Amino acid sequence: MAKIKATEIKKMTKEERNQKLEELKMELIKSRVSASKTGNSKVKEIKRLIARITTLNK
Repeated sequence: MAKIKATEIKKMTKEERNQKLEELKMELIKSRVSASKTGNSKVKEIKRLIARITTLNK
């Protein structure tokens, strides 16, 4: 998973942002299941991306 910068999010259309948000939410669910075995650094990064997109989506 690559980090997405705010400038890249601003360049996306509203539909693209909503689609990316749904993808991240599904990935978060999948990561939480495996996080108990591997750690939670990936979960933390996904949550940050969701927050960033949600903030810039307004």
